[in-house]
Amino acid sequence: MARGRLRILLGAAPGVGKTYAMLAEAHRRASRGTDVVVGFAEDHGRARTAELLEGLEVVPRRRTEYRGTVLTEMDLDAVLARRPRVALVDELAHTNAPGGRHAKRWQDVEELLAAGIDVVSTVNVQHLESLGDVVEGITGVRQRETVPDEVVRRADQIELVDMAPEALRRRIAHGNVYAPDRVDAALSHYFRPGNLTALRELALLWTADRVDEYLQRYRTEHGIEATWPARERIVVGLTGGPEGATLLRRAARIAARGSGSELLAVHVRRSDGLAGPPPEHLAAQRQLVEDLGGTFHTVAGGDTATALLDFARGVNATQVVLGSSRRGTLQSLLGPGVGATVARESGDIDVHIVTHEHAARGRPALPGRLPVKLGRVRAVSGWLLGCGGPLLLTLLLTRVTGDPGLPTALLLFLTLTVGAALVGGVFPAIAAAVLSSLLLNWFFTPPAHTLTVSDPKNLLALLVFVGVGTAVASVVDLAARRAQQAARSRAEAEALGRLAGAVLRGEDSLAALLQRVREDFQVESAALLERTGDRGPWHRTASAGPDPAGRPEDAATEVPVGDRLSLALGGRVLPADDRRLLGAYAAQAVALLERRRLAEQAAGARRLAEGNRIRTALLAAVSHDLRTPLAGIKAAVTSLRSQEVRWSPEDEAELLAGIEDGADRLDHLIGNLLDMSRLQTGTVAPLLREVDLDEVVPVALGGVPADAVRLEVGEDLPMVLADAGLLERAVANVVENAVKYSPPGTPVVVRADALRLPGGDRVELRVADRGPGVPDDAKDRIFEPFQRYGDAPRGSGVGLGLAVARGFVEAMGGRLTAEDTPGGGMTMVVALPAAVGAAAGVPPSPEEAA
Repeated sequence: MARGRLRILLGAAPGVGKTYAMLAEAHRRASRGTDVVVGFAEDHGRARTAELLEGLEVVPRRRTEYRGTVLTEMDLDAVLARRPRVALVDELAHTNAPGGRHAKRWQDVEELLAAGIDVVSTVNVQHLESLGDVVEGITGVRQRETVPDEVVRRADQIELVDMAPEALRRRIAHGNVYAPDRVDAALSHYFRPGNLTALRELALLWTADRVDEYLQRYRTEHGIEATWPARERIVVGLTGGPEGATLLRRAARIAARGSGSELLAVHVRRSDGLAGPPPEHLAAQRQLVEDLGGTFHTVAGGDTATALLDFARGVNATQVVLGSSRRGTLQSLLGPGVGATVARESGDIDVHIVTHEHAARGRPALPGRLPVKLGRVRAVSGWLLGCGGPLLLTLLLTRVTGDPGLPTALLLFLTLTVGAALVGGVFPAIAAAVLSSLLLNWFFTPPAHTLTVSDPKNLLALLVFVGVGTAVASVVDLAARRAQQAARSRAEAEALGRLAGAVLRGEDSLAALLQRVREDFQVESAALLERTGDRGPWHRTASAGPDPAGRPEDAATEVPVGDRLSLALGGRVLPADDRRLLGAYAAQAVALLERRRLAEQAAGARRLAEGNRIRTALLAAVSHDLRTPLAGIKAAVTSLRSQEVRWSPEDEAELLAGIEDGADRLDHLIGNLLDMSRLQTGTVAPLLREVDLDEVVPVALGGVPADAVRLEVGEDLPMVLADAGLLERAVANVVENAVKYSPPGTPVVVRADALRLPGGDRVELRVADRGPGVPDDAKDRIFEPFQRYGDAPRGSGVGLGLAVARGFVEAMGGRLTAEDTPGGGMTMVVALPAAVGAAAGVPPSPEEAA
């Protein structure tokens, strides 16, 4: 059975018209004779969307009872049994009600596709899993319902349903998206112009990336290698040399000229992995690329020009930026450079050759790549073998074996020369070759005991011997040095890998990094020194090991990092080869120090901002919310004391009731302010003990009318660990808030349930109202201090009740969260741990029962 095709309508925010477009597409397909049914579509109370549902076949929804409420979901089995050609399934990221076959609606869609049914669905960009953190940073709201990006990427068609932020805000203001009582809150919070513009940009960029993936897939499937300049992509070739910064900035200026251009930097590494620039140079250029908004890539190749062009064609690049060759005049005679080769073979890719101050000055030795030393013992042994070995071999051949013949002597002396190269390198081997040729001429070449060679063949043999000996010695010496260099590079790579792993794991301890420096470089101590001015005294910021250096001049090895920071090592002087790797550790130490200080500054700034916000809100509360009841009390007292008016008993009672009501409001407001102050300063110290909810909750309801609350707290519930006083205040604040927003005549339901969970038993106290409810993006903000949701009138409180309640509950080790009341409204859930020993009365959770 062929798999069905998935078409997704992607929107930047709710209200842009995804569902409307989906239903309009269904009408178009139905008019062409396609079998279309509506598996699930939500009109959200919007009249125009509901009108489009008319005339379409709608599969009845599955009804599920959950905690006393009937929920409706798409009936997956009914849609599969109906087997339409196309099924409409709205809200791809939706979480299904408990009891269904799948937890997520996108899983239902996957089953429909596997059954060969085409699906048209909708999703907002904020529900994409990879963008959750980005959206939260923009809007301040964490999306709980997400869909994996891969599910959306696998869609056969992705269509962006776009709308300008101003047009969407007009739709909301006209009441086409939300109910009138939610319009003001929506426009002032989630649907601010800046939020909508940022979300729209995310949706456009994400869709553009998917279009680019489709284009690359099409080019690959059809074997198209020519560049299609659908988007400007500028590739910069980096050698790791000093001209890299100039090339990157020039390429960034070229990319900035066109909207949507991409900057890609690539370094071609030799395939042998041995030769190359210092890692710190490439690290600095990588950082510069990222600062300029580009990406850094490394590829391996034997031919630099070919590897660079292969990479450019692979990413569909339109332009390549290279630097002028650093080779001198004599080096240019050996053949064309990389730039000339790339320009000649680039085809339809434009090539920019950028001049710089290092052009045509010769290719200097890469800094940090010093010649590899073989060690003093090997050097001395090589010279002894190269100089003394030929003499001993000559003595052996002339005194012991007689005349072995010139060919045998040549082979023996050649073997000795190769041995000298293996032990001591090329120079002892050359000395052995020269000395051996002289000894061969004197003792084994006729006429003997003279330097004259009578036979030209013998002369040629001696010359070949010297040449072959020198060549073999050079090759052997190079192989030995490369092997040692490779071993050293491997050790450096392992050290850099550990350093990079520490960065990726987020390790931010300077002491741990300095301890790693001690272990890797085998030194006694390591310290990061800092001074406040260019000539100020040094002080240790962090250290590891005994007796760390207090000044750079006291250290055995010192790596300066700028004018005010230095990494000082004690114990032994490190060779120059180790300083390159040590520089990477020093850079990481400075980065950790900067990160720690930035985090401290950010925390301080957050504390200051929070303090300023709370002080501002407190002043506003004092200036209005506290002044209003004071003014009422003052007016009532003045009226009662007036001698000019004779008040009736009923009037006096009404004035006295007003005074009492104002005093109660003042007491409540001041109590919340004091409680919030205690929470802010961290002086709340709960006294936890075993508490019965059926004793605490009724007392907490004393401040609300009896007919405003329906209490459903059984006496058989297990006891909870809580502070009775704090729990009473928290429950009172939550219930008062629910009563405030609940419609008249509709009581607030207070119910308690016990649950047995893998992480520990708990008791949940639920306070459910039938008010207007709160959207998902505002459920966390209502617990912040001085927050009023929606159009709550001033004078109804300073917005501290829920903040104080959450603070008290969390201080007792519990959680206070908000969720939707099935059928409309909001439910506050107070979750508290059950007391030890009370688990016997706790029923299993729904998951355990299943």
